[in-house]
Formats: sequence, C-alpha cells, structure tokens
Amino acid sequence: MFVDRAEIQVFAGDGGNGCISFRREKFVPKGGPDGGDGGRGGSVTVIATEGVDTLLDMVGRHHWRAERGEHGKGKKKHGRDGEDLFIRVPAGTMIFDLDTGLLLADLRQVGQQVMVARGGKGGKGNVHFITSVRQAPDYAERGRPAQIRKIRLELKLIADVGLVGMPNAGKSTLLSRLSSARPKIADYPFTTLVPQLGIAELDAERRILIADIPGLIEGASDGRGLGLDFLRHVERTRLIVHMVDLSPLDGTDPAETYHKIRGELQAYSPKLAAKPEILVANKMDLTGTSEALADLRSALPGKQIYAISAVAGSGLRPLLEQIWIEVKKQPLSEPFDDPAPMMLPPELMSDDDDTDENIYFGADTTKPINVAKGEAEALAREVESIKADDQRKSRYYKREHDRDRNDPR
Repeated sequence: MFVDRAEIQVFAGDGGNGCISFRREKFVPKGGPDGGDGGRGGSVTVIATEGVDTLLDMVGRHHWRAERGEHGKGKKKHGRDGEDLFIRVPAGTMIFDLDTGLLLADLRQVGQQVMVARGGKGGKGNVHFITSVRQAPDYAERGRPAQIRKIRLELKLIADVGLVGMPNAGKSTLLSRLSSARPKIADYPFTTLVPQLGIAELDAERRILIADIPGLIEGASDGRGLGLDFLRHVERTRLIVHMVDLSPLDGTDPAETYHKIRGELQAYSPKLAAKPEILVANKMDLTGTSEALADLRSALPGKQIYAISAVAGSGLRPLLEQIWIEVKKQPLSEPFDDPAPMMLPPELMSDDDDTDENIYFGADTTKPINVAKGEAEALAREVESIKADDQRKSRYYKREHDRDRNDPR
C-alpha cells in the first residue's frame, strides 16, 4: 500500500527529577546531601532511510513517544538518559509543523535527519545546592518538560524522469519495458492508482530512476481524477517524458490531448511546466497511427517527437539514450522551499541553567515553585505558599528570581 501523507504527534521524553537524599552511614553523623541528577529525556528524530518507500508505518500509529529520563538517586547517582526515538521515512519526505504550517525540513537524501521534538533536561539533585550557609538543602530541581509537536509528513518521490500523460497512454507499459518494475497493466484507464518507480539501465555505469505518475485528466490541477494527489510527485523530477496516445479509445485528437496536459501542469505550477520535456508518441504498432503521427507533427511544428511502441519495444533504445542526455544536462532539482528554523520553545533552546526554567520542589512546599523570567507576580503567590517557619528557602527563591530578572539576556 502506497501512502504519501500522514499526520502524527510526537512526544519527547521529560527530564528526570533531581533527587533529595542525605548520606546515611555508620560513624558519619553528618554525611550531607548526596542526591543525584535526573537523566535527560529522549528526543524524537526523523531520518531518511534507505529501503523505506512509503509512509505506511505512520497510518496505524499516530502517537510516537521517546523515553523519559530516570530520576536521580542517592549516593550521587545520575538517572539514566531516556533513549532517543528515530522515525524512519523515505528520502523525499517533507516535514511540516501542523500548528504553524512551517516547513521544518526537507529530507532529500538518505541519512539526512532532523530533530522534531527535544527531550527535557534532567533536574539537579540537592547536592548542587550546598553553600557556606546552607549545608543541608532539602530541595532539588524537577526535570524539564519535553516538547510535544504535531507534524505532517508529505512524501514527494525523487526520480530523474517523470512519465506523464492521459490515462491509458502506455506509461506503465513503457516503465515495464525500460526497467524491472512490474506495474499493473490493463486495457482500461486509471490502471495505475499510485506512483511506480523503476530503474532503467543503459549499461553497467548508466542508470536512470523513472517514476510512472498515474494518469492525468483535464481539471487535475483543480482536484479532478487523482488530481493533486500525485501531481506534486512530478516536482522532484529533472525531466518530464510526456506520452501521447496516437490511437485513443475515445477518438480525441492527440495534439489537443497534449495541450490539455500542458495546461494542467501550468495551472498547477509554472515552475513545473518549465521543466524540460521529451514528447513521446506511443502505440505505433496499431493501424492508422502513422497518419496520426504526421498530423501530430503538423500540429506541433518544431517539436521533436519520438515515435515508439511500448508493447512491441520499437524505438525504445533511441528514446532511452535521449533521456540520458537530457537528464545529464539538468542540475539536481531544487528543494521545495528553504526549511524554516526549528521553532522550539525558549525553555528548550539551551542547556544553560540561566536560560532554562528551574522548577524546585521539596518536602516543605505545598506545590512546585516556578522561577522564570517575567513571572514576578506568580513568584509572589508561590512564596506565600511556603511554610512560614522556612524563611531560608523563601530567601533563596527570591534571590534566584532576582538574578533571572536582572539578567540582561
């Protein structure tokens, strides 16, 4: 089953909490704090992988979760970091943020990858909060929350050549003769419902990747027929091979059919219509096609037309050689668009303690304390909730907040 679109939600792992612990050992009456740090949460990364041809794995699994970091432990033991989650997709996959509509990445080559959700940083244990006047801190940091993101994946096949034309023009037959691909072939329109890929080998050192695009009809740019579902796959190609049926079942004029398809390509994308094109007249093995070929050449003066019979195999070698020449003239297709920078929340952009949001907790607080820039009012409400007899911690929170508030950054 060919799937080229999917929407999923990714959850990075939260950071583990720091540990509140004190050293307890025989003959060591005042061992001091020894709470370890929490582990970092796992991140979610999308990677273009060889051998993956479709987004089918995304259809039945809408939530992808990385492992959270383990909490810190006593004896200064650091919590284990959560494992990163890798989502494997085909080369040619574009990743969009559903909330903003921004293009996050265009994975055009195998091995390219992008982090779509960053794991939270682990909190510090109470061993980090020892000072000359605070020898037994009874609080630690909570782990940072991880990023959650909804993304849309769109696959655009990456091929050297795209076969376009009306339904039943013989595109699948041509692909089967030029390569080892075995698309469905029948004597009725819309036999091909999904794009097919094949590799044509001219010799041991020359290979061409060819994509058979399902048949287009008038109005495809407006969504008729298979419409926009597969027109976008042609955007990746370096060369268009436009196939015309010289003996259509409905008796339409081949020249008129050619202009209709050209009009749909222009309406969909002028950049796509400007791609170099080779015009192929198919089904020369049928009676009366010689006259139809002469009429087509008269209707399209100055246009080079390659006459072939995909079924009989005539004219295929000269066509393949010309395709190779034209492909080598063209540079690699440009990316769909410049990927936008990753839009991470400020608290996830850095590992610096002065820019991260610090969340402290302890046995004598009624709820976590948020110490973050620009939250003076929230801090005042939180300080009121601290037990009245614990003034040392209240002073500590205020000092931390004043430091953040006065930070010129």
